[in-house]
Amino acid sequence: MSSEEQPQEQQRSLYRRHRPRTFDEVVGQEPVVRTLRNAVSQGKVHHAYLFVGSRGTGKTSMAKILAACLNCERGPTIEPCGQCESCVSIARASSLDVIEMDAASNNSVDDIRDLRDSVAYAPVSGRRKVYILDEAHMLSTAAWNAFLKTLEEPPPNTVFVLATTEANKVLPTVVDRCHRFDFHRPTVEQIASVVRRVAEAESIEIPPAAVAALARSATGSFRDALGTLEQLVTYSGRQVALEDVLAVLGVADARLLEETVDAVAAGEAHRALKAMEECAQQGRDAGSFATDLEVRARDLLVVQTLGELPEELSLTPEADAALRAQAERIDHGVVVRILELLGEAMEAVRAGADARTRLELALVKAARPEVDGSLRALLMRIERLERGGAPAGGAPGAAGAAATEGTAGTQGEPPSPHGDPLMQAMPAEHAERSSPEAPVAQAQPDPQAQPEAQAGAPPPAPSPAPALSQAEAEPQAVARDLDTVCSLWPAVVELVRREHALLGALIAEARPVAVDGEDLTLAFASTAQFLKKKAEGQANRAAVGEALRAVTGGRWRLSYELREEPAGQKRSASEEPSEEEWVRRFMEEFDAEELTGEWDSGSDRPQDADGDERAVTSNEKGA
Repeated sequence: MSSEEQPQEQQRSLYRRHRPRTFDEVVGQEPVVRTLRNAVSQGKVHHAYLFVGSRGTGKTSMAKILAACLNCERGPTIEPCGQCESCVSIARASSLDVIEMDAASNNSVDDIRDLRDSVAYAPVSGRRKVYILDEAHMLSTAAWNAFLKTLEEPPPNTVFVLATTEANKVLPTVVDRCHRFDFHRPTVEQIASVVRRVAEAESIEIPPAAVAALARSATGSFRDALGTLEQLVTYSGRQVALEDVLAVLGVADARLLEETVDAVAAGEAHRALKAMEECAQQGRDAGSFATDLEVRARDLLVVQTLGELPEELSLTPEADAALRAQAERIDHGVVVRILELLGEAMEAVRAGADARTRLELALVKAARPEVDGSLRALLMRIERLERGGAPAGGAPGAAGAAATEGTAGTQGEPPSPHGDPLMQAMPAEHAERSSPEAPVAQAQPDPQAQPEAQAGAPPPAPSPAPALSQAEAEPQAVARDLDTVCSLWPAVVELVRREHALLGALIAEARPVAVDGEDLTLAFASTAQFLKKKAEGQANRAAVGEALRAVTGGRWRLSYELREEPAGQKRSASEEPSEEEWVRRFMEEFDAEELTGEWDSGSDRPQDADGDERAVTSNEKGA
């Protein structure tokens, strides 16, 4: 390379300077390499190829390697020399026989007509003319139709290579005329090998931990990894440290991520919000913090599921040890709940919600399931109760009192707004069914210690609970008898009311009357035929069944019937709701107001007492 060409070469991007030039330099994509290598060596090169894959996986580089193999002065060969005029011009994108087109900006019928006219000319200096059409899915339908005949029957010595990231947008008639190759995302180790090779060639010192972090951040794109490496060289020079990678990528501090997950697992929402506040003070965006926290939770989920730390998650010995330790002490269900709530939060952010508010809401819900009225939150609370733990989120020292208060309520009392309606609706024998021999019994709070805890004394450090077997950790179903179901029925109604207010008010009028195995019969009053019909709807029946399963731990087959109330339970005439009472209930339920005016027979608008029409809303008019 001459001295005049050196500055121009150095100005090119790092990923362009280090494109693979031969099949041997391609990392991954073994099926594609093997097929194209055999096609060149056997003289069976097709006239049209379709390369499909995500960005940065090597589609354009593979097309240039194919063109070099076909036009090398020593070829056709599977090992182009890289030194002849044809190979050098292809590498510099200046060859007259290898034409690159960007379909995103050349997608009209006129552009395709110009291409079709140029196809008729023979190669200038090489054996084949190779047309590389990048982002091919951006061509319009009319342009595809104008190009279809040329693609099907091109002139001799012409090869088309169509590259796209969205094959579903390419016309099926075009796909049929091409040999399709799917480029798979490279693994983290494959990207790391490319980064190490380029760093060695460019005399860049970068430790293995920084290489691993850089490779993971590339999300399966060689181009993104090398682009970030070039940015790091500009930021820190030829010596790159792990701290530089985290700073350039904007990754949250691993300590804050670990602290946030620990706080959620301990039920301490205030600690989680303080960790997020510290991250915000460091200049991190709430959206990126949510992404980093999702990655941390995903790493924990993978380690917990596999029982070991895979190679692709390894950073440094200290970071790996911390990840393993946290995966052992954090409950599996907590990690899953964090991932679910973060997914919902990020979906709301994409819809336009404030990122920080949604992330804080997700952290509070994850740490304190009692503030979340969803079915998942109730299942989480039941699981904690099964393990003998107190409801999370209370003030320090008051957890035991909250648990005692939740189980001490009588069946007929309404649930306290600050307590757990499920615990207050459960019978004592179900809420305290852990036998003295069960390990969870040792974790129950001592009633004698409650005055000290309520007085503000620091709670004693809990002794480590012995590991539960899988059978003990799973929620156990309650006894399938009518008395147990009747005692739990208020909790079922409360759960349904949280998700579906109208359905909850409807089934509150029903009562369990018979249990036969998995069959449960619910009865309405003989005059409530309309309520029975609504409850028998498929969606309503499924919602009630799911709430029953959540509360009782088992599945039920529901049936409804009309029954006369027993003589001792029949309502007197004074207890029977009057018409005014029903109107009041509906007004409260639907936040409505009553129209006191009379309706004129010739008008669809209400009249005031003086006969003037008064305005009504569209909802009133529709009613």
